Amino acid sequence: MSNATSISQQPLFHRIRLFLALSRTPHGILDMATPALGALLWMGVFPPWPVVVLGLLTAFAGYTAVYALNDIIDYRVDKERVQFGKPRASESYLDDVLVRHPMAHGLLSFRAGLLWTVAWSLVALIGAYILNPICVLIFIGGCLLEIVYCLMLKVSYLRTVISGGVKTTGAVAAVFAVDPDPSMIFLFFLFLWLFLWEIGGQNIPHDWADIEEDVKLNTDTIPVRFGPVRSTALIIVTLGGAFCLSLISFFHSKIDYESIFILAAGVAGFFFLVMPACQLYKTKQREEAMALFNKASYYPLSLLGVVLVKLVFLSS
Repeated sequence: MSNATSISQQPLFHRIRLFLALSRTPHGILDMATPALGALLWMGVFPPWPVVVLGLLTAFAGYTAVYALNDIIDYRVDKERVQFGKPRASESYLDDVLVRHPMAHGLLSFRAGLLWTVAWSLVALIGAYILNPICVLIFIGGCLLEIVYCLMLKVSYLRTVISGGVKTTGAVAAVFAVDPDPSMIFLFFLFLWLFLWEIGGQNIPHDWADIEEDVKLNTDTIPVRFGPVRSTALIIVTLGGAFCLSLISFFHSKIDYESIFILAAGVAGFFFLVMPACQLYKTKQREEAMALFNKASYYPLSLLGVVLVKLVFLSS
């Protein structure tokens, strides 16, 4: 059933899947590892359980709302994309595990998508206010940056810088949620680390996967503007920087790490960032760009695993 006006007649599970697809929920759940990682690195211990539960709910609501907001703002452009079909191997692409752009495909009405986005935004705002009012400002700032990012699609490739800013907001807000007065030095390294990871591991590979559609749409992305060679070089530089900054951020955290855990963090960065980036550099193939995007998406979760092993099993 492809008519959005008949969505109320569809099975409940199918309707839920469409809303989850709008918010790219599989990717959003992975992204929740980023604020958890930031908060635990700074605190060095688990926050009180009410804070943990509220923080997870707020993070889920925030990512759900912002990803859906992307499709709200890009609605007209996404409808143009639908006309070009799916040139990429979407079955191997994390963001396409569910239906890609369900509103643009007519599977979900714009009104339903807007109500979904507003509802989760309200949940995120309430949770953020309870945790720390500063988190409200960070969330609103992230939403505004996301809108600017979408509107710059046909304007400037520099929108990738905006994307880097958006992806850092979750982790920065999480630090303020557990400590109203965190170290600005730690926040600086955390911000720059995730900023470079987003650009090199997420944004540029994502745009690379869409390059055929983007050329037809006359968009201005880094792969379209600079081509595969320079785009790959930028990926190598940004992910190399992210790799180094991750180790610096671990050293500036409040967790007493033995060398084995710094080594584990380095191995995770090498496997999820460096190796797939080098493979893309060698081949310049879109399939390798998608592989990099997928592996880089698991990078924060892998580091969160290192932190949890330390805190749960090996803390004195």
